[in-house]
Amino acid sequence: MKITQAERDAVYKTIFNRRDVRAEFEATPIPDDVLKRILTAAHHAPSVGFMQPWDFVIVRSDETKQKLKQGFIQANREAEALFEGERKEQYRSLKLEGIQEAPIGICVTCDRTRTGPLVLGRTANLDMDLYSSVCAVQNLWLAARAENIGVGWVSIIHDHVLHQTLGIPEHIVPIAYLCLGYVSHFHDQPELEKRGWLKRQSLNSLIHEEQWQDKSHK
Repeated sequence: MKITQAERDAVYKTIFNRRDVRAEFEATPIPDDVLKRILTAAHHAPSVGFMQPWDFVIVRSDETKQKLKQGFIQANREAEALFEGERKEQYRSLKLEGIQEAPIGICVTCDRTRTGPLVLGRTANLDMDLYSSVCAVQNLWLAARAENIGVGWVSIIHDHVLHQTLGIPEHIVPIAYLCLGYVSHFHDQPELEKRGWLKRQSLNSLIHEEQWQDKSHK
């Protein structure tokens, strides 16, 4: 089945307008059929050996969100201590999660034992199952954006907090805790770029032909 030009353009529009949402969440609930479409898209991500190692833990309760927020606060204090001077002040000014504001949280996990110890395609690189689960995260994120739903990845939280709070078995690896919800608006560019934390690098400086080239001087 060929993709039409309009469909192609819609895919690129979704990619280029995807944002990490933190402060713009609204209380409007996500309908069950919309959430199911988003999770179905995530479930259709590519996976090594077709092992489909992901699971999705859906969080709705305020009590659970409060526990996760406390985990973020602790990890965020640790992170803040690593920065100095103006960079620390800038870090403090950033809102880096929307755990309690977002109507839904989803923890995407990876079961590295799902199809047994021998997985087609994972023989040379044992981490391919982890990468597969990250592909599910990306599919989820783009599908949500196509539904005009914002997503925020809470990376500043320790795995043991997710294990304990969400009852995740020890052998299951948490890949991402995501906040989902309708938003007041999407930023026209990534917020960290907008706030001057870092700039987007030039694509040409990241492309290498045939062999690696040292482009650090460019």
